[in-house]
Order: sequence, then structure tokens, then C-alpha cells
Amino acid sequence: MLGYKMKFEALLERRLTAILAADVVGYSRLMGADEAGTLAALKRHRRELLEPKIAEHKGRIVKLAGDSFLVEFSSVVNAVACAVAIQRGMVSCNEGLPKSRRIELRIGIHLGDVIVEDGDIFGDGVNVAARLEGLADPSGIAVSASVRDHVGSRLDVGFVDKGEYSLKNIAPTIRVYTVSLGAHPVAKGSEPAGVVDRGYELSIAVLPFTNMSHDPEQEYFSDGITEDVITDLSKVARLHVVARNTVFTYKGKAVKVKQIAHELGVRFILEGSVRKAGERVRITGQLIDAQTGGHLWADRYDRDLTDIFAIQDEITHAIVNQLKIKLLPEEKKAIESDPTTSVEAYTYYLRGRQFSHTWTKPYLLLARRMFLKAVELDPNYARAYAGIAECECAIRDWHEKEFPLKSILDMSAKALALDPNLAEAHASRGLALNHDGQTEEASREFRQALALDPSLYEANLYYGRFLFAQGRFQEAIGFFERAAEIRSDDYFSPIHLMGCHLSLGAERQRWARIGIERATRALERNPENASPAHRGALALAHMGEAERAKEWVSRALATDPDDVVAQYNAACVYALLGEGERALELLETVVPQSSSYHVLWFNQDPDLDLTRDDPRFRALLDALGDCNAAGP
Repeated sequence: MLGYKMKFEALLERRLTAILAADVVGYSRLMGADEAGTLAALKRHRRELLEPKIAEHKGRIVKLAGDSFLVEFSSVVNAVACAVAIQRGMVSCNEGLPKSRRIELRIGIHLGDVIVEDGDIFGDGVNVAARLEGLADPSGIAVSASVRDHVGSRLDVGFVDKGEYSLKNIAPTIRVYTVSLGAHPVAKGSEPAGVVDRGYELSIAVLPFTNMSHDPEQEYFSDGITEDVITDLSKVARLHVVARNTVFTYKGKAVKVKQIAHELGVRFILEGSVRKAGERVRITGQLIDAQTGGHLWADRYDRDLTDIFAIQDEITHAIVNQLKIKLLPEEKKAIESDPTTSVEAYTYYLRGRQFSHTWTKPYLLLARRMFLKAVELDPNYARAYAGIAECECAIRDWHEKEFPLKSILDMSAKALALDPNLAEAHASRGLALNHDGQTEEASREFRQALALDPSLYEANLYYGRFLFAQGRFQEAIGFFERAAEIRSDDYFSPIHLMGCHLSLGAERQRWARIGIERATRALERNPENASPAHRGALALAHMGEAERAKEWVSRALATDPDDVVAQYNAACVYALLGEGERALELLETVVPQSSSYHVLWFNQDPDLDLTRDDPRFRALLDALGDCNAAGP
């Protein structure tokens, strides 16, 4: 009998594989509250997010059962990358929903030996993955040590060591890690439980400093202080600092320090406030040990505004001292090396950056004026030069001849001469080179910007647009998704993602919903801004909401009737709605005003696909090509 069993087992197919197990948190509660709605939402998530992401990462769905699913991957890196993409996608799906209606997943991943029979997989490898899934937090990922060791530093995530666990019906104990979805690379090495395993000894999250100035217009200043403190602390090699895009998701929310620390996988939390009044500034800060709840340090700085850089340095040094970190000479120099010595230039720069995010010609011109004033006050302010180059490049979308490319390239070269490692300068130079038709050089600059700062919103957005305009839609998706994650108010990237998915024949409704939600919030903040109106109209058109889409188009064109981009997007809306005649009428107005850069969009934009066979459309493209060939 024993011999027969051994022969039988020898016939079974065995393989080492990465197993991903997932289920829905609180499924019974969701079904009890709204059975039909929960089933419909779950099916939609599977169709629009889960199945595409699994296919994209070369996974094989082994089984789907109610609220759970089991997936097999030949690559451990692909398995973790897929889980991260799914959880980030689910966070976006749940945006704006009350907690009682959110569908959240727990995911467990293990690398182990499995038995394969009739397409199904069995064995301890599957059981471990299922037990790990039970240990994951809602919207979290738990993995075994074998997964963490194989992934190493290959992905833009970290691992939090949770210690040894005895899992039910599994003989040896398993060391468990949870995945921290931050922006810093993973480093090998093991840390005590609760510390981010990236080769750092300590971990901290800097929460957005509260604006206490009783003036919402001063929000840009408190946000700028927060970002600069994060930047300074990030220069300390032994300290892991949670990325700006992650901590800013907590802005304006009343949450407990221990809860935030647990969610971010950090031990220390820095929080504070900023009050700016005339030429005076008051900044408070306190450092909290989330494990004990104790306050390690607190201080208040009542100073002249000209002391702002000294205050930032003092806060950074105070935290480093409290955490008993000995700075290396180059770290000390980097922290104390401020991008400008002029607080007035700094203030103009922060305001310009706020205006530039709005992305309409009037606001971009206003941002450019802020940056120009900053370099007038400090001729060695590299960031401000990069801001000028970026604004002038963006304005060329409306009027190509307004800013010559040579002056833009000179401006970005000036920024790089002052700071060769400034990611913003490489991104703005990439924009200019792309407008100049130097695609290889542009691509190199975008990649350099991303290498220097993977979490730079502009670098991700611009590189995504660069790939989109070349018809490289699959490649563009990752950069647009990253940009949409970095800035929760970004409605550009979801709109571009709709086009990418349309071109690939994939579902795009999820990104359309996110796009319209974000555009709606932007319109509420700035009702005079045409940008969210015409871009939100695209989202509505993709969702098939024809009347609302037309209403939003009308609003955009009434707000800024001379906006060439608004006219172009209005044409796209009518093309998507099958109203080709109206679309062509608008395009005939747009083409004579278009830049050479727009030729790429006309050729590639899937929103115009329904009009491409019309002879009038071909004539428009030919005319646009002739104009660009003739030159200025």
C-alpha cells in the first residue's frame, strides 16, 4: 500500500509557484446590508480591476469562489506587484464611498511547493497563502519571508516585519511581513517588529502641518513647509520617511496617531501647525512615539518670516537628535543646503507651484509670473527656473509661438547648471525636447527625472503623456496610475487612463468615475476654471452620460471660449457621443490654432477614432502636417 502511494505521488505534477489568496473584508455584513449592490460591485471590480491586473502581471486565476479568489504566478515579483496594483486600485475605487459600502480586500502571498491536478493547485503552499491573507489588514498585503527575500529591492515597496507566527495546521512557524506601499525602494535586512524593513533603523511620517492663518489662501505655505521638512528628513540615510503623496491623504482628517502609524508601518509621527501673519511666522511641532504614545519632543518657533529656513533646519536637527541619529558630514551639509536664501523668493515659488497645478493658460501665466519674481529675488534659485520652463512649455499647448523653444531649453539648462540633480529641471527639459521633436533625448530626461525622484508628480504625468502621444498606451498606464496616486486631486491622469484603456479594448469605467469625481471637486474649488469642466466632460462621455457631458462642454466653452484645449476636448466629447459633424466643426476651428505637438495627439488620440474615416478629418490632418512642414 505504501509503495502504491509513493508511485501515485510521483505521478502528480509539482511545482514551485507564488500563490496569491484574497477575500473581501466583512463580506457577510455587506451582503446583509445590500446583497444586489454588493454582488454588482464585486463583479464590476473583478471585471474592471482584478482580472485586468492579474492578466497584466501574467497571473493565472485558479478559482473564484464567492468573495475569495486564488491566483498563481510563476514570478514572485509579479505576484507582489499585482497585489500592490490591486490594493491601490481598490483604494481609488472606494474614493468618496461611505465606509459601510466600501469593498476592501485582504491579500496573502506565499512562495511554496504545490500539487497541480486538473488546473487546480493543492498543498501547504496554498494553505500558507490562505493563512497569511487572514493576517493582512483591510486593504493590506501579508507575505511570507520567502516572498520578501525573493522580491528584495525590485519593487517600489517596503516590508514591515511582524515576527514569527504559528499558523493553523502548518508545522513550522512562519515569519510574516506586511507590505508598506510607500515610495522608497526596499533594502535587504531584518528589523524588529513594527519597523519598516528597508535597511533603515527608524521610520517616521510627517503629517501635513495645519494652516492656522485663518486664511485658506495661505494653505500653499503650510503645505510647502511640510514638504520641505519631509525632503530634509529624507536626506538621512538611516531614517525611512513616508512619501509626501502618502501622508497628504490624511490632510484635514481627524485620525489617531497610533492608527496612522499602524497603517503606514512607522514608529514615529511628526505633526505641527503654521501661522503666517505679515512678516511673522509661528511654527509648532511635536514628535510622538506611536508605540508608547509619548511625546519625545515639542517646540514652538515665533520668528520673523526671514528665519523660515533656519526653523526648518532646527526642526530636522531636533528630530534627528531625539532619535539619536549621528549625521554623516554629507547628510548635515545636504540638510543645511537650502534651495534659496530668500524667504520672499521661496514664498513666490510656493505660490507659483500652487497655481501651476491648475493647468489652464491664465493660471499658468500667473504661475510663471510668480516664478519670474522668485528668480528676480534670487538669481540662483534652480527650482524657480525649472518652474518657468515647465509653465512656458505647457502654455505652448495653447499658443506655440508665444514662447520659443530655445528660451525654454536655455531656462531648463540654467536650472540644471545650478542643480544637476534637480528632478523638476530634468522633467521640464524633457517637455521642451519633446515639443522640439527630440523624442529620444526627451525620453532620457523623463527617465532621469524619475530616477532622481520616482514620486515626482510632474515626471510621472509628463512621461505618461509622452508615451501616450507615441501610441504606447500600455506603457503609459503605469505612469498615469502613479501620478493619480501621488496627487488625489489629479483629474488629468484618470482622463488619460480612459483613453489608454479604450485604445486597448479594456474597461475604462472605473477611471471615468474617478475622473468625474475629482473634476467635480476641482470645479467646486475653482468654478472659474474651464479645465476640470472640459476634462470632466470627457469622463462623462466615456460613461455614456451624453446630456451631462454636453452641459459640461457648454460650461467650459462659456467660461473660456478662446481655450484651444477646451475646444479640442469638446470635439473629442462629440466624437465619443457619435456626433461626428459637430466634432469636425470644432476641429476645423482648432486646427489653425494648433501647435506641432498637437499633431501627435490628433494621430493617436482614441477619443477621435469614430471620426478618423471621415474625409474631412483626413483633410484636417493633412493641412496640419503641411503647416508644420512649412515652419514658422
